[in-house]
Amino acid sequence: MKITDKVRAAGLAIVLAWGWKRAAIALVAGALSTLAMAPFNAWPVLFLTFPVAVWLIDGAGAGRFRGVPAAAWTGWWFGLGYFVVGLYWIGKAFLVDADTFAWLMPFAVLGLPAYLSLFTAIGFALARLLWTRDASRILALAISLTAGEWLRSKVLTGFPWNTFGYALTEPLAFAQTASLIGIWGLTFLTVAIFASPAVLIEGTSRGRKRWRAPAAALSVLIAMGIFGAVRLSRTPTHLVPKVKLRIMQPNLQQDVKFNYSAKAAVMQKYLTLSDRSSGPQSTGVRDVSVLIWPESAFPFFLTREPDAMAQIAALLPKGSVLITGSVRAPDQPPGTRITRAYNSIYVIDHDGNVLSVYDKLHLVPFGEYLPFQNWMESLGFQQLTKVVGGFIPGTVRRTMAIPNAPRALPLICYEAIFPDAVATRDDRPGWIVNLTNDGWFGISTGPYQHLQQARLRAIEQGLPLVRAANTGISAVIDPLGRDVARLGLGLEGVLDSPLPSAIPPTIYARTGDIPAAILIAVALVFVVRRRMTKWAA
Repeated sequence: MKITDKVRAAGLAIVLAWGWKRAAIALVAGALSTLAMAPFNAWPVLFLTFPVAVWLIDGAGAGRFRGVPAAAWTGWWFGLGYFVVGLYWIGKAFLVDADTFAWLMPFAVLGLPAYLSLFTAIGFALARLLWTRDASRILALAISLTAGEWLRSKVLTGFPWNTFGYALTEPLAFAQTASLIGIWGLTFLTVAIFASPAVLIEGTSRGRKRWRAPAAALSVLIAMGIFGAVRLSRTPTHLVPKVKLRIMQPNLQQDVKFNYSAKAAVMQKYLTLSDRSSGPQSTGVRDVSVLIWPESAFPFFLTREPDAMAQIAALLPKGSVLITGSVRAPDQPPGTRITRAYNSIYVIDHDGNVLSVYDKLHLVPFGEYLPFQNWMESLGFQQLTKVVGGFIPGTVRRTMAIPNAPRALPLICYEAIFPDAVATRDDRPGWIVNLTNDGWFGISTGPYQHLQQARLRAIEQGLPLVRAANTGISAVIDPLGRDVARLGLGLEGVLDSPLPSAIPPTIYARTGDIPAAILIAVALVFVVRRRMTKWAA
């Protein structure tokens, strides 16, 4: 039996599957699709799993209401497999304080994926509404899943983690396409390319036409690789003169990081580690321009601890600054009890003066605040950080002035996964500084996924990314996504690096999602016309 005949037989068996068998196929296909994400980056697996999605939607047509409910149900199971396997590591955060939160772990590991799967269900249902019997249905699925993923990034503050487009960010040459069309255009291409082999089950009466979609998809993939390789070869990494960065990665466990009684030990570790020699030519912190500490670095309000501020001033050489994360108390009259706080970034100079402050805008639900906060607290719930009332969101995103270095765009934790968080056309920074604490998730796939997504912001905008993570992965990345320096997951140490220079604004930086929207709109017009032509016939 020829390979094409085997593919056709397998495809037809999936098309005809129904009931729980159909749900199980969708669940397994979604789970396997996670292998396309970091740290595995096994994107060829999508050549198997996305055609399965197409065949399942083909078979949904046997259901009522033109197959839309059946397609949605199938999409939900596909999404459940994808998100349970891809986000299993979230459960680790509930074991940091197991006595308080362990009972919530099943709700997080299954409940969040069940919710996120609704957007995959929407994508499958919309695809069924646009469905045709020819190869244009591949574009219908690409359009619809991209729309569902975009909705996932917006609804209830959004959570666009592991958007399908990240499958094409390794090898790095493929990722360069994001400089043109961003993550949403990349998501559209990802689905269209990897779903294309589904047409191979079409009958032989169509002759060689059934090869056109896979051939076109392969051509696009090759073109992406060529474009990326040329862009990488013609754009070397340039460095900002006289700027030396040092990132301190303490690898503190969460039970220590948020323990006020350990404040002296935490502070001493930071000071000692920051001044550690990193090699034979190293002079510690003495020749550093910018020292960077991670998100929420202290188990106390930094600026309310004069001793800590004095120690920082004593550590920093003249002309250097510290960029550090810290919980910040709101401005209140002296003696007022502090019940809520900001998750912030400070820029502090060698005299211990606070030069600039940024307050995190995009808070993590259930980590930094609870939806319907007052009601859920009245039921006995609390977020993982145990801040009564939740953290206070910041009000404005702006660049921060860094003495003797370009202006920086601050992003805290998962703010780096939102493409629009970096859209600053009126105040373009010279680099992105991302402070995070992935220690909640231990040694797992989560921190690798987080870095993969943050790196794409650098490529989209043409800006270098400097990332300081409590437990890793800390990195300095150039505007094309290349590692300049990296300190791995679960390691303690310092990372010394120059600061890469920004490149001129990319097409995506100048136009945002307009090119992707045009691409998807053209595809939509084509699909609708094909569908109308079939009806007319």
